[in-house]
Amino acid sequence: MAKFHPDLQMLTEFTAGTLSLAQSACVSMHLTYCTKCQEISEAQTAMAASLFEDLEPVSVSDSQLDIVMSRLDEDAPLTYPKESKGAQSSTPAILQRLMQGDFSDLTWKKITSSLRISYLTTGDPYYEFALYHIKAGGVIPEHNHRGSEMTLVLEGGFSDSDGTYHAGDFLFREAGDVHSPAALADEDCICLAVLDAPLKFTRMRHRWMNPFLQLKAS
Repeated sequence: MAKFHPDLQMLTEFTAGTLSLAQSACVSMHLTYCTKCQEISEAQTAMAASLFEDLEPVSVSDSQLDIVMSRLDEDAPLTYPKESKGAQSSTPAILQRLMQGDFSDLTWKKITSSLRISYLTTGDPYYEFALYHIKAGGVIPEHNHRGSEMTLVLEGGFSDSDGTYHAGDFLFREAGDVHSPAALADEDCICLAVLDAPLKFTRMRHRWMNPFLQLKAS
């Protein structure tokens, strides 16, 4: 059971469809772990539906109707094949679709001796969508957040000065937040990170990497 969740405002934006594509995918994945947030989102959807029912109908032009009908034949974004009967996976379905395989099939870029990153494509031009693999007991050097960052723990866990996080836990960092995540000692940690600006290492011995930390949104 996840212990760390999106706040109510973020869940409301997710339910209303106003989050960016990459952010929405991240929150959706959290919901696969968290029945509490699922129930809140479902209740918000039901409330919105009841409010729509009370609205007066609005006529739609023929041209607008044609546009809507033509889109019915389009491929849905982030679709994925159904799993065969009996097959189960702890990896959220959206992530399976984006990876087109499993973690071992991805291309990983070594950042430090403890950290590797694999960048995935969501079609969102404003947010980087990446997987972070931290070796058991490894530490990501202390860094500052230049923008916002969503983090979802997928496997293992990590800790920082604010707490300890396990699979399904969701964190949101804002610009100016500083921390140094450390994977738990007994298991590698894999996290999903969604950023709108690159990180910035703060320690002198790691600052040389900052010019190479460019946002890879796609």
